[in-house]
Amino acid sequence: MTTLPQSHNSIPNPGNGAVEHNHHAAKKPKLGHPISDSEIREEFSHHQRGVARINNGSFGSCPRSVLAAQSACQLRFLQQPDEFFFNVLRGGILESRTTVADLINADHVDRIALVDNATTAAAIVLQQIGRRFVRGHFRREDSVIMFHCAYQAVKKSIEAYVTPIGGTIVEVQLPFPVRSDEEIVTEFKKGIEKGKLNGGRVRLAIIDHITSMPSVVLPVRELIKICREQGVEQIFVDGAHAIGSLPVDVKEIGADFYVSNLYKWFFSPPSVAFLYCKENSNDVHHPIVSQEYGKGLPVESAWVGMRDYSPQLVVPSILEFVNRFEGGIEGIMQRNHDAVVKMGTMLAESWGTILGSPPEMCAGMIMVGLPSKLCVMCDDDALRLRSYLRVYHAIEVPVYYQVLRNDDRDPRDKDGFITGYVRISHQVYNTVDDYQRLKTAINKLLEDGKICSGLPTE
Repeated sequence: MTTLPQSHNSIPNPGNGAVEHNHHAAKKPKLGHPISDSEIREEFSHHQRGVARINNGSFGSCPRSVLAAQSACQLRFLQQPDEFFFNVLRGGILESRTTVADLINADHVDRIALVDNATTAAAIVLQQIGRRFVRGHFRREDSVIMFHCAYQAVKKSIEAYVTPIGGTIVEVQLPFPVRSDEEIVTEFKKGIEKGKLNGGRVRLAIIDHITSMPSVVLPVRELIKICREQGVEQIFVDGAHAIGSLPVDVKEIGADFYVSNLYKWFFSPPSVAFLYCKENSNDVHHPIVSQEYGKGLPVESAWVGMRDYSPQLVVPSILEFVNRFEGGIEGIMQRNHDAVVKMGTMLAESWGTILGSPPEMCAGMIMVGLPSKLCVMCDDDALRLRSYLRVYHAIEVPVYYQVLRNDDRDPRDKDGFITGYVRISHQVYNTVDDYQRLKTAINKLLEDGKICSGLPTE
């Protein structure tokens, strides 16, 4: 495996600026020897050979040792389901919740519930907001604020649970390409002022810790501070990409709710996430009602009927895996950040384009501008290029279309305006060759004079 040297750029801390060590994370045992390149290859040998997987951000990656632990859980259940349910399941989930609580510096394990994914967590939070509208605690002028690039499923949850009963949405445009935290903060302040028009109140702010597309680390602590100053009632941080990618200290961040998927950057099998609730509440419930309803969200989430609970049970095995690396999960985060910045810079220099954000505003993913001559002129063009790279070059990478705004923010290369970007990820299994293949594939399209609208669709 090709190793990538570290750069001097630091991954962001839980809110803003350079990396800070999370002193509250679970203690790491002393390494006999750091995991070797060959051992890393073995851990991910189930990946399809010949595919450049530079899209860890979408589906994550689970090593063989953790998959083996999951398989053992599944087999134990099938061997004796009753014994598993009464004597294993609840204690195992509590152990996983305790591990997560230590990792994120939660003040008590009862603040942590394990759920399927960030979408489930959004439903939990937004159903609670919806009930408050129904009960007349909120008025029709009251709103939910979020950035326009919030995950689509979260937007649909607002559409399902809040807007039909009178709530309104305030969407804040994320400046992109982004140059600094300050310009994000400026736009967010404008959004809050809009939400307060006509005597309304912003009842919930939904803030991504790392936006998905385009991918940017947001200054969550500063945004939360503004929310508190402006009387925003509740704050939900969608950290879907965060755990395993950024240090997460929920007490320092200060949100009312914080969710992160363990399967994206923390090596779990799909599908498991944690939802942190700052306060215990009798009005926060799992969207699937079981016989555990009313016993608190952690208990409700631990039993939602007959399903596979093994992803929730293997969190201690994940910790064993990451602690085989020098520096544990913090070391992995730093190396992924350094490597993705190095590879993104290499691609931008080769294509004569730009990075979508300063290096300190990315974690394990970064946006890289595509040459304007490719003519990424709409979302369909972006999807066509992504499919072409998969089918003809065995490269998995998301492609993003950025509409022009006709102002000085629109970036250019030597041939025109840059409207297309790739979102590259770096995880421990990646090699330099993965990114060289992407560079070569795009350069070959340019040499052949191809544009996105003319690419084959199959």
